[in-house]
Amino acid sequence: MDTNRLSGTIAKALNQQMTNEAHNAQIYLSYGAWADEKGYGGISNFLFRHANEERNHMMKILEYILKRGGKVVVTEIPGPGPDPSSVNDCFEKIFKSEVDNTTSIYNLVNLSLAEKDWATWNFMQWFVKEQTEEETLAMELLDKIKIAGGPAAKDDALYFLDNNLATTPDDATLAQDVTVDKP
Repeated sequence: MDTNRLSGTIAKALNQQMTNEAHNAQIYLSYGAWADEKGYGGISNFLFRHANEERNHMMKILEYILKRGGKVVVTEIPGPGPDPSSVNDCFEKIFKSEVDNTTSIYNLVNLSLAEKDWATWNFMQWFVKEQTEEETLAMELLDKIKIAGGPAAKDDALYFLDNNLATTPDDATLAQDVTVDKP
């Protein structure tokens, strides 16, 4: 008896998203190693934590495919690309990567809606919220770097930023969670 509850199109898109999450983990891992090599231990720690988070996203999708009776297809992960040229460039590339990932997730949500695959649509809502958080966090980091001088940030500002990121929480406050009492 066939217990697969995923269409071929949805299964293919979920497998592609699983690869996208693995690719993002590689980007964070590569940039974390770059930051550590440059002496930015706090930034490196922050990026390594996010590499693990992206791997967890990959595993969520893998488990979902299996639990819906689909076939997991593990494919080659694209390389992370060239090292950043600066801390500013690093976080600009991370922001772009997160925006690209959001677009991919939205496409999967739209596909599940078009196919009336409500289980997948519901499952993907967690990722929609997660991407809102990831983009917000990346924008907040870009704001901090901008205040520090952006591409022209001096060593003392980068030192402070590096120390700050060592203890920065891994999630951001989302607009829907803000109240008058807790802006």
